[in-house]
Amino acid sequence: MTALSQEQQMLAQSLMELAENEFSDAAFEWDGEPPWENVELLADQGFLGINIGEEYGGGGMSEFEAMLTIEIVGSVCPDTAEFLYNQQMVAPRAIEMFGTDEAKEEYLPPVTAGEDAIAIAISEPESGSDVGSMNTTAEDDGDSIVINGEKTWVSNVKHASAAVTWVKFPEGLGSVIVDLDSPGIEIQQHYTNMADHEQTHFYLEDVKVPERNVLTRGTEGFKNQLKALNWERLGSATLANTIARCALDEALEYAEQREQFDQPIGEFQGIEWKLADMVTELEASRALTYRAAERAHEQDRIPDRVDASIAKLYSGTMAESVVSEALQIHGANGYQRDHPLEYLYRLARGRRIAAGTDEIQKNTIASVVKSDGLPSLL
Repeated sequence: MTALSQEQQMLAQSLMELAENEFSDAAFEWDGEPPWENVELLADQGFLGINIGEEYGGGGMSEFEAMLTIEIVGSVCPDTAEFLYNQQMVAPRAIEMFGTDEAKEEYLPPVTAGEDAIAIAISEPESGSDVGSMNTTAEDDGDSIVINGEKTWVSNVKHASAAVTWVKFPEGLGSVIVDLDSPGIEIQQHYTNMADHEQTHFYLEDVKVPERNVLTRGTEGFKNQLKALNWERLGSATLANTIARCALDEALEYAEQREQFDQPIGEFQGIEWKLADMVTELEASRALTYRAAERAHEQDRIPDRVDASIAKLYSGTMAESVVSEALQIHGANGYQRDHPLEYLYRLARGRRIAAGTDEIQKNTIASVVKSDGLPSLL
């Protein structure tokens, strides 16, 4: 990771002070609910939607700064970092990249004001990683688009006004913004995942959306949407890194305070080696993640898909490993329900699934290497 500019350093310092002063007391106590108090404070201070255009209430900065906010906030409160990730690197970003002026003006300002969230609906019961097998259809009907199908594993449905929804047009795949209170949307079931976060399965029957809510349609437009997913992968990698950092902080503090055999356990070589391995893995992951982001800004702000897949793959396995070792250092204390390490352990596991599974990232990496060769040394 290259040195931060003076502006980035000021951003990071201000955000760290805010997070430590305002978010630390309630960290790990949100019980699956969005941390709206923290979100509203971030919005008031100009830290929410930092990579969204100023004309929509955002900060007008880049995805690099957005990743920085996720990492810094997550070192104190991982739930607030997850909200930042979802609302800066996923659905709202797709609206800004591909949406009409009318759509951006309608949906983005409430997000940057901390008053709303936008979900993303991709998976279906029979279509996950294989998006080409989606069965949710979109048909033209005058000035409207009519949607029929179903979506599952959708996060934040109860707290979002709309969802960026992937669909199949007659001419190919695409995406539209669907208001979640539209007639024809029927909630089938709410699920609670391992991290206590709720996800939803819902049906869409003859749901009408205005033409202005179409983001992409057809082969070329959807190719661009897939390229933009590389930012989601880097956001996921950043979130994994910050979960690991949070666990490492907990482990280091405990190792310095917990005494056995008349000395802090951190003085035992076995614990020292664990800490050294954890730091090394985390810093390697951060380097991969920020290298991918820096290269993206040299290539029209679109991350290279191999860079993004490598960072996403490594960070997910790294986070699971680091959190597991941090829990091991805590022993039975860390294994108790409601302990920060117990929660981080469950939270970290999702990073190997969300935003593209490990297996999909490996397929991407192998496919490109076989066709293009190894990355250049120059």
